[in-house]
Formats: sequence, structure tokens, C-alpha cells
Amino acid sequence: MKRLIVPGIIFVLALAVLFSAYYVVDETQQVVITRFGKPVGKTISEAGVYFKIPLIDTANFFDRRILEWDGDMTNPIPTKDKKNIIVDTTARWRIIDPLKFLESVGNEASAQSRLDDIIDSNIRDIVSKNDLVEIVRNSNRVLRVIQQEYEKESLFISKEKAAEINTPIKMGRKAITVEIFKKSKPIIEKYGVELIDVKIKGLMYSQAVLQTVFNRMKSSYGIKAQNLRSEGDRKKLQIEGNIEYEAKEVYSKAYKRSQEIRGEADAEAAAIYAKALNVDPDFYQFMRSLESYESVVNKTSTIFMGTDAEFFKTLKTGR
Repeated sequence: MKRLIVPGIIFVLALAVLFSAYYVVDETQQVVITRFGKPVGKTISEAGVYFKIPLIDTANFFDRRILEWDGDMTNPIPTKDKKNIIVDTTARWRIIDPLKFLESVGNEASAQSRLDDIIDSNIRDIVSKNDLVEIVRNSNRVLRVIQQEYEKESLFISKEKAAEINTPIKMGRKAITVEIFKKSKPIIEKYGVELIDVKIKGLMYSQAVLQTVFNRMKSSYGIKAQNLRSEGDRKKLQIEGNIEYEAKEVYSKAYKRSQEIRGEADAEAAAIYAKALNVDPDFYQFMRSLESYESVVNKTSTIFMGTDAEFFKTLKTGR
């Protein structure tokens, strides 16, 4: 066993030396070789297998692809018109000088931290010099449409808001983004990094302001809803009043017509009675007496009257 230990150790060391003597670079990478921490040779950016001094040289790999940076979304930025907003920004960058990049920042994590400092500070500086409307709009092309839309809601907009809407922009979001890019690019190049572009993805109010805006919107739409309900109640009363008026008018006309028909019927009945009376008055009186008996006297009736009562004259005389 003792005889095998020494050859085994030598074999392991030989494998370690062998594996540390070469490195592989793929298409997405670029390499800087350092010897005892100091760069030696040129940057290797071609894909392939390369050799170095084992256990002395170190291969430092860096990405050749375009990388992404996302801005800080935790701290609100005050605009020129005192509106605290959170600006959601993004940028694309890549390492163009790995040697300078290694000497200045060392790795991608440190580079992201430097980008945070540079781009975020420029965003904060430029945004704070412009009104909110400048960051929201790109041009005045849609200003007329916005004005028309808000004119429909003019009852629910303050004078300050209306003045803000009617204010044309001088720069716009695109120009502000270009300015951020121009101010950040030269500083970032000092670290061996190329800044490709900067974009504003979105804007939002800070949480405190957002709650205030939400409450204001809630109040505005509450007023609008109340106005709509009032208008609905007014129309309801108007419709009910019209229906009641029409119903009374129909009833009045019907009642008038019924009275006319009743009058015509009474007149016709009176004419018939008069005609019958003229033909045979005694018979007419006889029939009327019988009708009165029928309506007054029934099986349960009890009548007390003298024999000379006028009511039973027809029964006694037969006429």
C-alpha cells in the first residue's frame, strides 16, 4: 500500500496539471489570462481550445453577448412639478474591452452595481428637471384627442388637472431617454463597457401618491355615479308622470264616452217609455206596477197596510 500511495499522488497531481493546462472558449465568451493576478497577453475572443501555464495562469471568462440592466424601482423620483413617481427603466450593455473591464470592475455583478450608480443617478437628475407630462408623452400629436376625452369629463376634473392636460410638451419621453443615454454612455465606457440603449418601460406613482390618486378617482367616479343615479331618478319620475298623465287622459276620455253612451241610452229608453205610454197608458201603468211588486215583495216579505192602500190598487182593480 505504501508503494502505491506515492504513485497515486503523483498521478493525481499530473491530472490536475493536465486539466489546468488548457481551457475552452465558446462563441459567447471572451477570456483574459492573468498571471499572479496581472493580465498577460491579449484578449481571446475566438472560440476554441487554448493552453496556459498550469497552476499559475488563470482564465477569466466574460460574456460577449448583450446583457440587460434593470433600474431601481424602490425609490420614487420627484419631478419638476412635485409629482413623486417611480420610473421603470431598462438598458442593454456589453463588454467591449475585457481587459479594462477586468481591471476596473472585475466581474458582471460589480458592473451592474456601477450601472445602478451611473444610470439611476442620471435618470433621477434628468427626471427631476422635467414636468411629469414631459415624461409621459412623446409628442403633442394626441393632445387634441386627450382634450376632447377630458372635456366630456370636465365636471370631474380640477382646474389644475385641466391646465396640465392643455400644456404642450417641449421634450417628451423619447428626448429625455436620449439625454439619459448620452450622459451615461461616456462614463460607462471607462469601464470597458458599451451602453447600447436606455428605455423607459413604464411610470407609476409612489405608493403614497397612488393611494391619493386612487381616492381621488374613487371620489370623482362616485360623483359621476351619483349624477347618473340622479339623472336616472329624474327620468324615472318623468316617465311615471307621463304614464300617469296618459292614464288619466285615457280614463277621462273613457269616462266621458261612457257618460255619453249612458245619456244616449237613457234618452233612447225615455223615448221608448214615452212612446209606449202614448200607445196605451193604462197598460204601461199596469206593467210598471207589476215590476214594482216583483222588486218589493218576495217570499220573506211581511207587509202591513190598509185595504185602501194605493200600492195594491192594481191587484184589486186589475188595472
